[in-house]
Amino acid sequence: MDETARQPTTDDPVALFQAWMEEAARSEPNDPNAVCLATATPEGRPSARMVLLKDVDARGFVFYTNLESRKGRELTANPFAALCFHWKTLQRSVRVEGRVEQVSAEEADAYYASRPRGSRIGAWASRQSRPLESRFALEKAVAEYTMKFGLGEIPRPAHWSGFRLLPDRIELWRDMPFRLHERRVFHRTATGWEMEMLYP
Repeated sequence: MDETARQPTTDDPVALFQAWMEEAARSEPNDPNAVCLATATPEGRPSARMVLLKDVDARGFVFYTNLESRKGRELTANPFAALCFHWKTLQRSVRVEGRVEQVSAEEADAYYASRPRGSRIGAWASRQSRPLESRFALEKAVAEYTMKFGLGEIPRPAHWSGFRLLPDRIELWRDMPFRLHERRVFHRTATGWEMEMLYP
């Protein structure tokens, strides 16, 4: 079947993204929800790292982190970010830009409770992004928190939560022959989304 014919027909870029993500989940061997997150300091100094997308809906794109990490501090000081997904097997990528906001405590609690027990303990033990004197120090912290919580519930640390990127620009890119790639950019307006094509 012609590739263009298989593309979802919608003016909603989030719905298009969700359709692509479903395809990626079937074709990518590892972490189809992996995404490069770019942040910047108030002075404009950028940094980027890989995170995992944990939710997406009409409101935005959600990921979780230690709020005291470098990305957490940069997002708090300068609440704008960009995401870049790349699915090698599909030869597609998606870029998302916009303002970020912290998710509600209820959302963070619900996702935290769904994580494996070891990951919940790790959220307490890791002082993310700060200097680590030795691997033993991390393992010791994990052991201490494992003993502290025993078999009981592990509450979400106050320093651990999520961010939602509220998109105002979404670009969907598809590989095409002779590097004449397809680029569709959606801009959020007061009345909805507007789409334009870009030269490859």
